[in-house]
Amino acid sequence: MKIRPNQPLLGPDDAPPVRIINPGGGSPFLLIGDHAGNVVPRRLDTFGVSDADMGRHIGWDIGIGTLGELLAARIDATFIRQTYSRLVIDCNRSAAQPDVIAEISDGTPVPGNHGLSDADRAHRFAEIHEPYQAAIGAELVRRDDAGVPTTLVALHSFTPSMRGHDRPWHIGILHDRGDTRFAQAMLAVLRDEPDLVVGDNEPYRMDQIDYTIPRHAYPAARPYAEIEIRQDLLASPDGCAHWADRLARILPTASAILDQR
Repeated sequence: MKIRPNQPLLGPDDAPPVRIINPGGGSPFLLIGDHAGNVVPRRLDTFGVSDADMGRHIGWDIGIGTLGELLAARIDATFIRQTYSRLVIDCNRSAAQPDVIAEISDGTPVPGNHGLSDADRAHRFAEIHEPYQAAIGAELVRRDDAGVPTTLVALHSFTPSMRGHDRPWHIGILHDRGDTRFAQAMLAVLRDEPDLVVGDNEPYRMDQIDYTIPRHAYPAARPYAEIEIRQDLLASPDGCAHWADRLARILPTASAILDQR
């Protein structure tokens, strides 16, 4: 279904595009979830992707919504999370990236993304992408104005196998430009965990394709880490709780290392 130029994409029965969990949390860590949701707006009722596919890794980052809420509670952090599926619009991509509204994802066609007009695309940016990014920006401004130092932590998950290749890593830390010291401290702490296979810019490399961390962390030289956890480890409530406990221990430990340098 195409949206008329004067008709909003999100109607009164649709969920807000962004949720803020534990606003005003006292932790120095600001948690974000670019792909935490897999909702499709009601007006895209002919989106054409099955419920089964929407539940796969192409539709969202499995487990991150639950993990983020649990971790926020454990460390008194604010968690800003996206509601809508990355197939509707990918909030970790810029407008210049061809997969920001993907017509095909990991071999699965997305019929609702074919033949979009400029107005269709503009609605998705204006009503989903930018409100999410604006919420992150507003929270960072609030903290900066209050003199509260912030470390930005992006929570993601990755599929255990991609294009026939199994991925051995349990967790990866992504980093590129800006202040990478916290990301490096996270890698150091994680490598001391004897049961983990840790990826340094694996299974993905942070580069100019990523959008949220570069937008909000790089200009202010803000410490950050993008965390990727394998999705089979987050497939159950117990798995999410285990990783929330683990990150609640590891994040402050890495921050303490950074403070000592």
